[in-house]
Amino acid sequence: MTTPLRRYRDIVLVVLLLAVPFFFLRASIRRPEEMNPVDRMVLRVAAPIQFFAAAAARGISGIIGDYVYLVDVKADNNKLAYENARLKNKVREIGQLQIENQRLSRLLGLREAIPDEVASAAVIGKNTTEYFRVAALTLDTVGVAIRANMPVVSVDGAVGTVMRVDGDRVDVQLTVDSGFGVDVIVERTGARGFVRGVGDPGRYAVRVEYVQRTDEVAVGDLLVTSGIGCRFPKGIAVARVVRVAKRDFGIYQEVEAEPTVDFSRLDAVLIVLSDPKDCAPVAKRRPRSSG
Repeated sequence: MTTPLRRYRDIVLVVLLLAVPFFFLRASIRRPEEMNPVDRMVLRVAAPIQFFAAAAARGISGIIGDYVYLVDVKADNNKLAYENARLKNKVREIGQLQIENQRLSRLLGLREAIPDEVASAAVIGKNTTEYFRVAALTLDTVGVAIRANMPVVSVDGAVGTVMRVDGDRVDVQLTVDSGFGVDVIVERTGARGFVRGVGDPGRYAVRVEYVQRTDEVAVGDLLVTSGIGCRFPKGIAVARVVRVAKRDFGIYQEVEAEPTVDFSRLDAVLIVLSDPKDCAPVAKRRPRSSG
């Protein structure tokens, strides 16, 4: 139960709380020459309070302003970082599209340069065994008859020949396989030779056989198909010479080369739809006479 004293105390406290701001306001708005002693006393008491209150308000306002500014800056930084990452990704995508466009343009140019009809295919895998270096393809062109021994080429040069066909899957014997061979000429000098795969499972390499000791061959020379033999179109790059060893005796010189095709990055090829009946098996090919 509330006692009369507590009730009066509460009333007096409320009146004082309402009156004090009134006196402060009244004293503040009056002109100095019109202030009475009570107003002056109120101003003396209020001045320090107002100073500290204003200082505290400025400090709190500054902290809040700095916080809001930092929050805005962080949000802007996050937005800029996201935009920067998005633009970098866009630049990479554009670069990849340009590379893909260049590759497709070169492939289209190769298709137009080959006189025979061709079928396109995508590389889906490569297999290295003790006996074969093989690439597996899936045909992009439907309704074409692919048969064994058909030449397979890419924008960088000769890839190999068709080994077997199973539906739309084609296995290709690569130029680096020991069972592969093709007649070539040195583009610079016209010297003749025969490129055969080394068959090394640890690297992509070929050797050049039947290059006469008197023929001019140098490191860096490009070897291209002669058009003779397994019906590779004439002038398709096969390999580039990396080592030449001329002997003081014998008919031929020793030449090593590396294929112009990077098989580790091969992804698209063309199959030349030539008649395999006109292509003699590599094993039955005989070198030209030395005379």
